[in-house]
Amino acid sequence: MPAPLHLTMVNFTKDAYIIVEGKQNADHFYIIRGGKVRISKEVEVVQEEGGNVLGPGDFFGVVATMSGHSHIETAQALTDVALISVHKDNYSDLIVKNAPVAMKIIQGFSRRMRYLDEALARLTLKQTTEPDLEHLYYVAEFYAKQSQYNQAYYAYYQYLKYCPDGANKARATERMEKIKPYAKALYLDGDSEQFTRIYPKDTMIFAEVMPGSELYIIQKGSVKITKIVNETEVLLAVLKTGDIFGEMSLIEKKPRSAGAIAYEDTQLLAVNQENFERMVASQPQIIARLTQLLAERIWFIYKQLANTLLSDKVGRLYDALLIHLERARVPIRQGESYTFEFGTKELINMVGLPMVEGKTAVRDLLKNSRIKALNDKIHVTDISEIDNQAKYYRKMQKIEQARKQKRDQRMG
Repeated sequence: MPAPLHLTMVNFTKDAYIIVEGKQNADHFYIIRGGKVRISKEVEVVQEEGGNVLGPGDFFGVVATMSGHSHIETAQALTDVALISVHKDNYSDLIVKNAPVAMKIIQGFSRRMRYLDEALARLTLKQTTEPDLEHLYYVAEFYAKQSQYNQAYYAYYQYLKYCPDGANKARATERMEKIKPYAKALYLDGDSEQFTRIYPKDTMIFAEVMPGSELYIIQKGSVKITKIVNETEVLLAVLKTGDIFGEMSLIEKKPRSAGAIAYEDTQLLAVNQENFERMVASQPQIIARLTQLLAERIWFIYKQLANTLLSDKVGRLYDALLIHLERARVPIRQGESYTFEFGTKELINMVGLPMVEGKTAVRDLLKNSRIKALNDKIHVTDISEIDNQAKYYRKMQKIEQARKQKRDQRMG
């Protein structure tokens, strides 16, 4: 017989602070039973979808609790509130006893991820319109020009599948035939029977904007998540064994927001809607892992959004490097070296700088003798230098903002 689920009921009076942004070691989150709670952030880059006031049935504090990072928001009671407190260790039990709550959290996270991802694309990638299925042709063209024929063939195939009467049908058909002898594209139409799949290095798992009906769990190897923007491949993430991706299309039935490519020989478990619903009921550890990964991604994207507000371009590069250290949970110890999984070009793309400005900022960054670009990777001989420099630029930004406010007040 399963043990009873222990949940704590807590009350806060009007105006009380429940969680505070920046606080470390969050170990429980809250579900509102009664009353209203306001969520705010020190750096409000984009208004939260659905507003910043939460009511009964809503939850907060999940991102920090489930990702294991510091709080990204402050929650204050607008009225007297009654809350259910859920310890992170009890989350798997909560899934077993109350699967709808877990699904509400996952669906809420997925919507939030898509909303924040679109905001980040507008701010850093300068992408103002949602790409349509014609975009598949441009993805294929990009990879064909790079002589990456596996990816190109896969994207051409999907273009012809989803745009059978598309404006570029004839060219896509012709180019597909030309590169066919050199391409090793796999699972072009998925595979409803084979759930364990092997993808050799540099083969495409799915392309951005195409419809999707599966999520994937990496059993072995690694996968890079990318977007093609302005004829550039922007590296969004490198995922490793145990990571889950592609969940937004499965949960929300929306098009793929980015492409996924095997970064090395990779083995995946493909999960469709039917299997996912079975998992929610029977494998709470996988659903807990999915929640953790979504929480991790939301935390990361908030940090990236805050990075866009730094006015100093070199400061943005230092800040982006520190965010990656925090994300990888690398302890900041003086004198310790570290090699990032990306090079200077990817770093410039990550912070959304035009390549000319970015190269100038990188030259200034590399004037620091502790930072080097080696073999398309950024290497730091002392990671405490990244921490010190990023904090310095954030502090300078705050001082500049305070001065600006004073000037505006005097003029007003």
